[in-house]
Amino acid sequence: MSNAQLYLAIGVPILANAALIGLLLAYINAKFEGVNQRFEGIDRRFDDMRSLWLAELHRVEEVLDARLKHLEER
Repeated sequence: MSNAQLYLAIGVPILANAALIGLLLAYINAKFEGVNQRFEGIDRRFDDMRSLWLAELHRVEEVLDARLKHLEER
């Protein structure tokens, strides 16, 4: 067996495995990107709900302030 045959016998399987592992990592990375996008959507919904609750809280605070002011005037 010559050196070239030995290099091919060892190198080709190593390169094939490296290519398959690279494809597997790319696939897993794509899956995690999908999960990250879903969590970003959930985060946006929580932010929207937070801003809605703050707006409602501000409205309730204004109503209570108006009622207290009305009671203080009596």
